[in-house]
Amino acid sequence: MPFESLSERLGMALRRLTGRGRINENDIDEMMKEVRVSLLEADVNYKVVKAFIKDVKEKSLGERVMKSLTPGDQVLKIVDEELKMLMGEEATPINMNPNGTTVILLAGLQGSGKTTHAGKLASYLRKHYNSKPLLVAADIYRPAAVNQLVTLGKQLNIDVYEQGTSKKPEDIVKEALAYAKAKSNNVVIIDTAGRLSIDEALMQELVNIKNIAKPHEILLAVDAMTGQDAVNVAIQFNNALSVTGCILTKLDSDTRGGAALSIRYMTNIPIKFCGMGEKLDQIEVFHPDRMASRILGMGDVLTLIDKATENIDETEAMNIAERLQKGYFNYYDFLKQLKMIKRMGSLKGILSLLPGMGKQLKNIDIDDKKFVYIESIIGSMTNEERKNPELVNTSRSRKERIAKGSGRSYPEVNNLTQQFETMKKQMKQMMGLSEDEMEKMSKGQYVPNMPKQKAKKGKGKNKGGFRF
Repeated sequence: MPFESLSERLGMALRRLTGRGRINENDIDEMMKEVRVSLLEADVNYKVVKAFIKDVKEKSLGERVMKSLTPGDQVLKIVDEELKMLMGEEATPINMNPNGTTVILLAGLQGSGKTTHAGKLASYLRKHYNSKPLLVAADIYRPAAVNQLVTLGKQLNIDVYEQGTSKKPEDIVKEALAYAKAKSNNVVIIDTAGRLSIDEALMQELVNIKNIAKPHEILLAVDAMTGQDAVNVAIQFNNALSVTGCILTKLDSDTRGGAALSIRYMTNIPIKFCGMGEKLDQIEVFHPDRMASRILGMGDVLTLIDKATENIDETEAMNIAERLQKGYFNYYDFLKQLKMIKRMGSLKGILSLLPGMGKQLKNIDIDDKKFVYIESIIGSMTNEERKNPELVNTSRSRKERIAKGSGRSYPEVNNLTQQFETMKKQMKQMMGLSEDEMEKMSKGQYVPNMPKQKAKKGKGKNKGGFRF
């Protein structure tokens, strides 16, 4: 979970004030001391910490807070607003060329995740901008980088232009731009060389490539785990290239927060994307307001809705809901829901977006491999058993056969059938059926008379209508 330790420390500091009827300047001072320590331990730049503390304290001592009926909540709101200000207030869109090919230059130190995020970015732009991207392998100093980009291209079914490691990067970029024009690629993403540290030769090469490609975006890949060191890297790259945006990589780990909270304030470079996992679709637009809510343990419902909108098919979800309203829900339906949830990412990541869930998830190990085990168990059922769950629920011999076929244990199969029945009852209750109606429905004596829901016109996606 991003910023887990920072979120916990800030939460402890703010809890001193929330819920209290009155607060005074000493209370504010005590809280701000803890906030200062929390930010410094998160490796946030000391200048950023100093400015943040000053602004929060001044606003917290204002009349609207001290005379408020809920002063603690007002202070929390101020901290939330200041965190947003530090990270840029609102999401900054990517610069796309409306009249031709968009050229994006990716730069960064070696090991920052630059090559992987070149593939992620290409996949994102293809999906959200309906573009035809071309990946360019311009890192000739690390042969594995060329091979990695080619492999990513095959996995994503995206074109990759590479000339091995014998040609100069500048020549490769020239040829790639001509290739993109000939093949009608309207987005070109150039993966440049990285170094273990910044040197003059690296910077000169990047400047040469910039002069040739004339990119619309120069994105700097920054490892979110490097803390405020990322600020120094960003400043040096920005001085040479005039960087237009950052991609924060590895933000799914428990990053200390230094990079995210320092870069925008110290360099004025907007954070445009963040990497939220190892999978090639796990890249998100960086929303400062949503990230501030996550840091303060208030969840991120808007991102959860976005994930549901992108990954849950409205028609499929409506069909399952209508079947449930009529009393039908089987293992086929369950499997469809499971696959929808898997497309949204890790279960722990999804739950962490819910308000108040961050702290509860801290010491809980949620193994997403269990989804695979469940699919294996359901896959070992016959078509008749998947359509009629009661056949499995009431038969030990069927459960034993399914356990052998799936390679799982009998208790696992038995546990799945019990959980399935429990979930089925809970979902019926969510649909508004009484216990009496549920009992009659289980005996085939009652069919709820509920109006059919009309699917909205559009691309077949649903905002928040999916229930599990």
